[in-house]
Amino acid sequence: MPENTVYKGKVLVAGATGRTGQWVVKRLQHYGIPVRVFSREREKALRLFGESVEIFTGKIQSSVDIAHAVKGCEAVISALGSSSVTGESSPGDVDRDGVIRLADEAARVGVKKFGLVSSMAVTRWYHPLNLFAGVLLKKWEAEEHVRKVFSTGGRSYTIVRPGGLQDGEPLHHKLHVDVGDRLWSGWINRSDVAELLVEALWLEKAKNKTFEVINESEELQASLEHCYDTIS
Repeated sequence: MPENTVYKGKVLVAGATGRTGQWVVKRLQHYGIPVRVFSREREKALRLFGESVEIFTGKIQSSVDIAHAVKGCEAVISALGSSSVTGESSPGDVDRDGVIRLADEAARVGVKKFGLVSSMAVTRWYHPLNLFAGVLLKKWEAEEHVRKVFSTGGRSYTIVRPGGLQDGEPLHHKLHVDVGDRLWSGWINRSDVAELLVEALWLEKAKNKTFEVINESEELQASLEHCYDTIS
């Protein structure tokens, strides 16, 4: 564990039962950071995490549910992701409105840090993924709202735009970081996306950063702190 790990606040993880969200929980626990999970499926959360985390059951479509979940937390990490074209699991309901609602309620109760898993290519309206109910455009709108809400009042954000997500252990790759949505392809382990957002909790240089990231080469890493050195 890095010596400068001083973050002790409780973190709410939204989208925790998804594959990236599970890694966020694991990496928070690795550093001994208290975790609260916000999930609409309590039994699934219990199967995945047991009694090792607090579990708040609710829906991302409900401001009341979110308000209960974020109360008493110092930070929020959102790994929310849509799973259907229409309905409550659509990009509009989850990737945009869900994240916006989460950011608003978090700010309202005094949460100071907001981490968001977004996506590479969110600024490209012509990208094929937008055929899935405009998912990238919805993520972009959510990003813009998070930047607006969490860049003032002593609050801060970190937005990670990963390439294609794959499974694997963290800290096994040297990563390539860029800004301005200029990367066109590439893959990254979900575990490294989680690691970047968890380390951002205590890194001053991670405040108010939005960046893209993909694997560069296989190479063991002691931490991913250095990835923030090149982000302007």
